[in-house]
Amino acid sequence: MTHPALHEEEPAGNPLDVVEQFVTANDWPFDRRNDEELAVEIPGRWCDYSLYFAWREDLGAMHFTCAFDVKVPTNKRPSIHELLALINEKLWLGHFGLWHDEGVPMFRHAVLLRGIGGTSVEQIEDLVDIAITECERFYPAFQFVIWGGKSATDAIAASLLDTVGEA
Repeated sequence: MTHPALHEEEPAGNPLDVVEQFVTANDWPFDRRNDEELAVEIPGRWCDYSLYFAWREDLGAMHFTCAFDVKVPTNKRPSIHELLALINEKLWLGHFGLWHDEGVPMFRHAVLLRGIGGTSVEQIEDLVDIAITECERFYPAFQFVIWGGKSATDAIAASLLDTVGEA
């Protein structure tokens, strides 16, 4: 609900224009599918990541996903769902989910942009940085469950082990 005394501001423009500037500056390959979608491929430490940005002007929201280049076998999905719950307890922003049709783990976050006067490059940079940091941090846990046969609890404990010293 809006207060009748408040006036509506002019729309701040499409935030995907700012995303496009950001990915171009980083020299990442991308596909601007239309005014509402932009897909990007970036390399990570453990795998390549597929970033997807979707703009919903009617909601004033941008949806963002960062998908792993990993497919979860059907028989491992119950263990992965348990792992997702444990991981999500440790996140402050966003959450991890499993793209059901493709069996691909991904980090997801939606950003409400109504009334802020436009998206900044710094906001996009922070969004991507947080996603990649969390994906890199938890990638080993996914591998421990999928290929290592570990339980979700053991996988997350092993992946979050802080190393001391140098080898």
